[in-house]
Order: sequence, then structure tokens, then C-alpha cells
Amino acid sequence: MIETSDTHVFPVRWQRDQIILIDQRRLPNEYSVVAIHRCEDVVRAIRSRIVQGSSALGIAAAYGIYLGACEINTEDRSAFLERLEAICETLKNVRPDKENLRWAVVRMLRQAQTAEGSVAEVRTHLLAAAQAIQAEDFLTCHAIGDHGVAALPDSPAQLTLYTHCNHGALATSGYGTSLGVVRSAWREGRLAGVYAGETRPNFQGSRLTAWECVQEKIPVTIVTDSMAAYCIQQGLIHAVLVGADRIAANGDTINKIGTYSLALAAKAHNVPFFVAAPLSTVDFALESGQDISVSEGPAEAIYSVGEMVTAPEGARYYNPSADVTPANLITAFITEQGAIAPSQLIHCRVGVQP
Repeated sequence: MIETSDTHVFPVRWQRDQIILIDQRRLPNEYSVVAIHRCEDVVRAIRSRIVQGSSALGIAAAYGIYLGACEINTEDRSAFLERLEAICETLKNVRPDKENLRWAVVRMLRQAQTAEGSVAEVRTHLLAAAQAIQAEDFLTCHAIGDHGVAALPDSPAQLTLYTHCNHGALATSGYGTSLGVVRSAWREGRLAGVYAGETRPNFQGSRLTAWECVQEKIPVTIVTDSMAAYCIQQGLIHAVLVGADRIAANGDTINKIGTYSLALAAKAHNVPFFVAAPLSTVDFALESGQDISVSEGPAEAIYSVGEMVTAPEGARYYNPSADVTPANLITAFITEQGAIAPSQLIHCRVGVQP
């Protein structure tokens, strides 16, 4: 087991004048961090998957905007804001599928536009805003975890939960959404263990979620994605917990590829299927999942694992990075305001915009 300084894992930290990121590409074999001093390096870190997870991306982008603001060499407010808008647009478009990234960038830009005072004072406001986004996310994830425990089935006394991809400490400010529910259930004695789907093709479940569980001595069993339906059918799973990259106003949810098939299996066997996410993940301007476009990952992610090639030359590849789970397959959204039925999600619109 890799030892860390404490039981908390913080994927993004602000330290004096730099961002410290855990390099998630190297886990679980190597725990290492990357120090970033420039906005352009934040863009590279997001693009290269050094930092992953919607909330963690938003936090990293917020600090990246502050670094970018410090690099703008002008004291003219109008010129400063014009250049800052370009920086924000670049960061927002690095991972357009991540709603919390967009949300954080919009919030930071509005902070700059509405802050009073000189350019130097605006920069100070931007750092405070980035730190506030991080602190609020930590409290939000704890609230999601606690509300999630309350929403779980009453029996048995100790539950076995299934998770997909990584929506834990590494994907947030340090606690997690779906894995935050797991943590809270473990803390309250409601958890027998967790099954972590490996999450092909990038193995976020086996590399990251399982690593987090091992750090905190939470019993974790890794299965391949193709085993999930069988585990549910055999009665091994009492509830399925996933996160979300983006949620439409009607509750349709975009998340890591494989989420939809999990929801179908859970529905077929009458197992609760929960989406744990902050309300900032909901894009109320997006009416339904029909309006969501899904990006594709590189073909090599399918035909190779490390240096081992797993498929013959001449084959074709299709690698969608996410899928859309219809709202009617979702039992409830676990949010910082509690468990919310998909049909009631639209009523939460007030107060969650950046």
C-alpha cells in the first residue's frame, strides 16, 4: 500500500504560489505530485488526465484562472478582462463534457467582472473565489455522503454497494460524491463492502477507486465491467452508486461509459440506482439527454493495455467516453440538498447557478 501523509486525499492543493496536483495517471503504482505555476500547464494537466473528475477539474481550472490573471501584464481593467475571458474560454473548452468545469469557469469570470477595485484587487478576489470553490465542494461532498446514507436501503444492516469509475476524493476536493456515500456509510457502520467495476478502457475503478478504498481500509472487491450484471443478478449488490459528468434538466445523466448498462441491470433486478452529484452538475439549459453529444477516446485505449496489444491489426474501434442514462432508470439524485427524484430536479434550479 502506498502511504500518504494522512487519511485524506487531496487531488488539488494551493500551496503559496502554485497548484499541487496528484498525478492520477501514475496511480496505483506510484504516488507522485506535480507542481504547476502557469495557466498553460493547468490546461495541459487537464488535457493529459493528470487531474480527473468533474469537481476536481473545476477546482484546478479555478486556480488556473488565477494563475492566468497573474500572467496578464496590464493594469488597464478593460484589457485585463478581455484577456481573462480568452483564458476562461480556453479552460472551459478543454473538457466540454464536464459541467462542473464549465460552472467553475463561469463563476470565476463573473467574480472578475463584478469585483470592484484595481486589477491587483481583482486578482486577489479571484484567488479567494478559487479557494471558496474548493472549500464549498468539500462541504458539499460531505453533505452528499450523509444524505446518501439516509437514502440507502434500510436492510440489511450492512450493505454491499457497487461503484463505477472514480467519483471519490481524487475526483473532487477530497471526499467524493458516490464514493463519499461509501465513506459515510463506512463511518456509520452501514457498509459491508464495495464492489468497484474496473471501468474500461482507462481503469479508473480499479486504479483509483480501489486505491482510495485500500488507503482507508474499506473492503473493496474489483470486478471487470462485464461481471456487473451477474453480480447484481446473484443478489450480491444492494445498491448501485455512480457519479455524473453532466445532468440535463429532466434528469438524463451523462457519465462514464458503462453507466447506462449498469442502470439497466439494476432496474431489471429491482436494485436502487443512485446518481451522487452536486447540483452544480445539473445543466438546466440542457432539456434532455437527446441534446448531449458524446466524445470519443483514442483507439489505442481499446487495443492496448500498457505495452501489450490486445487486438489484431485491421480491426476497427469505437471508443465513446460516456453514455446517457435516461432519468426513468434513476432512483434518485443524491445531492447536497438531499435525495431528489428525477421529476423534482427542475425545482432545484434556483440558487445553484454560478
